[in-house]
Amino acid sequence: MTLGSGGSSVVVPRNFRLLEELERGEKGIGDGTVSYGMDDGDDIYMRSWTGTVIGPHNSVHEGRIYQLKLFCDKDYPEKPPSVRFHSRINMSCVNHETGVV
Repeated sequence: MTLGSGGSSVVVPRNFRLLEELERGEKGIGDGTVSYGMDDGDDIYMRSWTGTVIGPHNSVHEGRIYQLKLFCDKDYPEKPPSVRFHSRINMSCVNHETGVV
């Protein structure tokens, strides 16, 4: 992540970005239907995360709780994390056998 205006920019270190995201995940996002946190609090690289999503109202997923795993590799945030659902979910972007997005 870079901050700045004009020709200058400041690159925010990966772990600072992940610490900000950890704080948001632990507090909950928006209406509380999404939460996430680290699998291992001692992981200094902050790579392995677990998330929970509650299906939105008025959808085929309403009331269902989905568990997923996220992996933030060393190139995060330049490259997105890998995401895999542990719960079975029927979405075209999710591999039905592996849960990989």
